[in-house]
Parts: sequence; structure tokens; C-alpha cells
Amino acid sequence: MILILKPNTDPESPEWAQLTRHLDSLEDITWTKHEIEGTEQRLTEIYLLGNTKALSPLAMQGLPSVERVVRVQNSYRILGRHGHDDRQNGFTYNGLRFDQDSLHVFAGLCAVDTEEHVERMMQALQEHGQQTTRMGAYKPRTSPYSFQGHGAACLPYVFDLAGKYDIKVIAMEVTHESHVEEIDAALEASGRPTGVMLQIGTRNTQNFELLKAVGRQSVYPVLFKRGFGITLDESLNAAEYLASEGNPNVVFTLRGVKTSMGDPHRNLVDFAHVPVVKRLTRMPVCIDPSHSVGTRDVAPDGLSDVMHATAQGVIAGANMVLVDFHPVPSKALVDGPQALTIPELEWYLEDVAIARDAYLKRREAARSRQVSGHPAE
Repeated sequence: MILILKPNTDPESPEWAQLTRHLDSLEDITWTKHEIEGTEQRLTEIYLLGNTKALSPLAMQGLPSVERVVRVQNSYRILGRHGHDDRQNGFTYNGLRFDQDSLHVFAGLCAVDTEEHVERMMQALQEHGQQTTRMGAYKPRTSPYSFQGHGAACLPYVFDLAGKYDIKVIAMEVTHESHVEEIDAALEASGRPTGVMLQIGTRNTQNFELLKAVGRQSVYPVLFKRGFGITLDESLNAAEYLASEGNPNVVFTLRGVKTSMGDPHRNLVDFAHVPVVKRLTRMPVCIDPSHSVGTRDVAPDGLSDVMHATAQGVIAGANMVLVDFHPVPSKALVDGPQALTIPELEWYLEDVAIARDAYLKRREAARSRQVSGHPAE
């Protein structure tokens, strides 16, 4: 059971004290508090664990400061939607809003290779009005002999260049909790000119100790990728590990699933699950067309498969796009064959805008139909 408190409930108020005394008195029930900082107000949610079936929702709603009661209906209690649950789980980080209504494009290097390439990429992003990117410093690879990323060595110049070109948020994968410490130390040493969204890659989807460690910190939001060989439900439960440890600022990423049925693409594109994740959870949903498709191949209509896959996800309501670009793909140390080129960036962003506009029109048409008494079925 979840108790949603009135906005900006004061934890020092008599009402809060009365509420917590009552909760402490409940037998076989434990509770935890989770706060969601919005742009204009702070929301507090109380999660009750244990024998909650015996509790009356009506009685609980009558407690001091309680605005609404929600019965939990699936195992991802914090990130999930329960019944006709219309709560948002968005967050604002470094001046940018991430929720199920926003859209951000994180175009950049799958793996940082040279300082020159990082600067060329960030300069191009600034020229096209972008404030987000992806920059991989730590790269888990299938072969132990493949390039594993420059690690902490590249962080100082990546962060300095981000500040120079007004990049607000960098998506950066971590594979060990020590990487979070290295990122934090490098940001602090450079004066925090940018922000980092910690990325949990598909290989670490069920690395539960890593998820717990990343979830215990609340400074950085998390970009969580679906596991390539497990069910969607298993991946959503894995994402819940982050929130259960205290960090609900999670973006869920669809990146294709591994199966021979996806050939000739690298993975089977699963972007039809964008609305499914938004229906089952309150998380913003990201798509990764580059790792889904795996090539720069172009269809007879002149559009690359990556652009087509991107449009499929965006027109389905995706809130974030993680896509590989590189100044010189032939020199990329990781995933060069799937990286788009900087001259294609303007075209790519225009195509994303077209798909987004189509989605917004479709959504408005659906809402108008519901208002008129003819809900879509």
C-alpha cells in the first residue's frame, strides 16, 4: 500500500508526527518514505510493507496529511503504476525535466576515443541547440581483448568540454560502484560544469549488487537498459532495485532483444514496448536505436534503418533517444559501423521532430475522443 501525502508536507509538523506514530503502531507493518522533488512542489509517498491487506484504504486516507491511498498491484512498487494510478515519476536534473511527457536526444560517442572527437561532437551538438549527449568512458565488452574504454583518464577533458559547449547532462555507463566515485571526484575537481546520468548497461541488468550500490546514491539519475535476454517483467523488477534503495530517478531504456529472429539487425527492435512500459510504470522511457539496429544501412527511401527505428519509438511516445554519432566512424574504437556522422545530425534531429509532432497529434486526437465520450479501445 502507498500513502500519497499532501504536497509539501512538512516532516516537522504535528500532523507528520501523528501520522508516523500511527504507522509505527501497526502490527506486522514496516514503512519507508520516498520524496519526489518537482519543479514547484515536493511530493512525499509512504510505502507500507507487510500484511497490508488488513488495512482499510478509507481509514488510511483519513490519517493526517494523507491525500490518497494506492493499493500495490505489482512487484515494482515504487516505479510501477497500480490500478488507475495517474502519478508521474519524473524528475528535474541540472535544469532539464525528465518525465513521460518530455523528449531529449542523447547523441554522442558510444565510447570516448580522443579529446578531438569529443570536442567535435559537443561543438556540433551546441550548434544544433542540444544540451545532452552520451559519452562512454567505461565499456564492458564481450571479448577481454577488446577496448574497454579510457575510464577515469578521459573524464577531466570530457567534463571540461561539456562545460565549454553547454552540455547539461551526459549519459555514461558504469560497471562497478567505484566508477560512480571516480565520476563524482572528476566532476568535483572540474567544478561540476555538467551533470551525469549513470547508465546501467544490458549486461548488468541483473547485477543486483551494482544496482543496490547505484540506488543508494541520490545525486545522479540512472539510465537503466533492458536486459537483452530476459523478459520485460524481469527487467522492470531489476529497475525496482534502484528505487528500493532510495533512488527513484530512473529512465527505462529499450535497446532491442537478442534473438536470431532480429537478423539482419543486431537485435530485435522492441520499441512497441514503449507504451507498455509507460502503462505499467511511471518511468520515462528511452529508446536506443543504434544498439537495436547495429548498422548504418539505408533503406530504398533514403532513410537509414537507425532513423526508421528512432521514428518508431518516438511516434510511440518515447521520452529519450540514446543514439551513436561519431565524427569519423571508421576510426571509432567501439561500434563504429552503427554510428551516424556529424553531417547527418541536423537531418536526424529534424526527423525526430517530425515523429514527435506526429505522436503529439495522435495523443491529442485520443484525448479529444475520450472527452467526447468515445474512448479509444
